[in-house]
Amino acid sequence: MSVLVVVLSVLLVLVLALCCLLAFRVAQLRRGGTPVLLRVLPADVDEGWRHGTVHYTDEALRYYRLSSLRPGPSRTLVRRRLDISGRRRPVGTERDILEGMVILEVHQSASSGDDRTYEIAFDPGGVTAFQSWVESRRSLRSQNRRSA
Repeated sequence: MSVLVVVLSVLLVLVLALCCLLAFRVAQLRRGGTPVLLRVLPADVDEGWRHGTVHYTDEALRYYRLSSLRPGPSRTLVRRRLDISGRRRPVGTERDILEGMVILEVHQSASSGDDRTYEIAFDPGGVTAFQSWVESRRSLRSQNRRSA
């Protein structure tokens, strides 16, 4: 009987520690960054959305999934390889979660040929910030000219 109590106590401590780590991560990520929902395409209309935050750097957008305990970003989208390929409003059951948000379809080309397409749902202010960030990058032509 005492062995069972010890095992249950250890499990309880581990579960509490995991909950504390998750709460710390959520609090830390909500303090900075832009809240978004992201999904990898192809996906059904109302499937695959993940809550998180995005943090911008000069070279990349870093997406941190809220329900992950990973210390670094869940996805990194390289700025010079991003193109906004579409824009839409939520449809169907997406409206329950994404009401008032704008969904951007973003294509990331990769040098390895492993291109990816994402949908990122922002509030209207987040859309403006993201578009400005993407459009203000230096063009590949100016980068190539500078290295010549």
